[in-house]
Amino acid sequence: MKKFALIGQPLSHSLSPSIHAAAYHDLQLHGHYDLLETATEQVEGVIELVRTGEIDGLNVTIPHKVTVMPFLDAIDEDANAIGAVNTIKKVGDQVIGYNTDAQGFKESLLERLHIKTVRQQRILVIGAGGAARAIVHTLGKDGAVLTIVNRTISKAEELAGMYPFDVTNLTIEAAEMILNQFDIVINTTSVGMSSFTNKSPIKLDRLASSTLVCDLIYNPLETILLKEAKNRGNATLNGVGMLVNQAALAIEIWTGKKPNRKLMEETLVREVRN
Repeated sequence: MKKFALIGQPLSHSLSPSIHAAAYHDLQLHGHYDLLETATEQVEGVIELVRTGEIDGLNVTIPHKVTVMPFLDAIDEDANAIGAVNTIKKVGDQVIGYNTDAQGFKESLLERLHIKTVRQQRILVIGAGGAARAIVHTLGKDGAVLTIVNRTISKAEELAGMYPFDVTNLTIEAAEMILNQFDIVINTTSVGMSSFTNKSPIKLDRLASSTLVCDLIYNPLETILLKEAKNRGNATLNGVGMLVNQAALAIEIWTGKKPNRKLMEETLVREVRN
């Protein structure tokens, strides 16, 4: 039996086992996906389990997407540019890190907009953490015009300065005043999830009617931000597509097989609603 796993801490909220199990069953893949609660001092030991073949594929989530990197033999170009790894596989005698988060979100965004590129799209990214870094990298590389906002402006400035393409930064208050200038707004923060369910990361008073509002959160399926946007008549996108796509891309890296993403999405939505 193939053995795959997710490392991070905490993991009790993760719905990844369900969507992976559905994909494996559909692919007739004899495999199992485990949640491995992993403290920082245990990360190197888990990587060794990939190196020895005891684990066939590893996913990585908060807080270890950066922590794992020094223990890998090689890192994919995109993962290296993003500065975070969420998928690990042994290839030959090397343990290699990848990042499927960025591509996973980009695919869900393009599908929602029915376009092939975000070139020249004016995009506001809320947040300056690891998820924002992945989003800024992949959309900036595709030619988007990016602006980053964050409660701590120095973090937005730092992230904006990491890339060779043009990225600007604003305070949230300044962005709210010119919100009608953006084609896409993306929340990458945790505001709207769990204990923050009654909060929104930005005021939508000046939002243009044509703007797509996105939230990387998938539980709840509709955050306060998305509800407010929907009530205004705007198109919205939640984090379901990103989670499904990044998982599907990881399975492709591990097995070379393309899983049924629609089935994975249906499984995830059912789990969240239950």
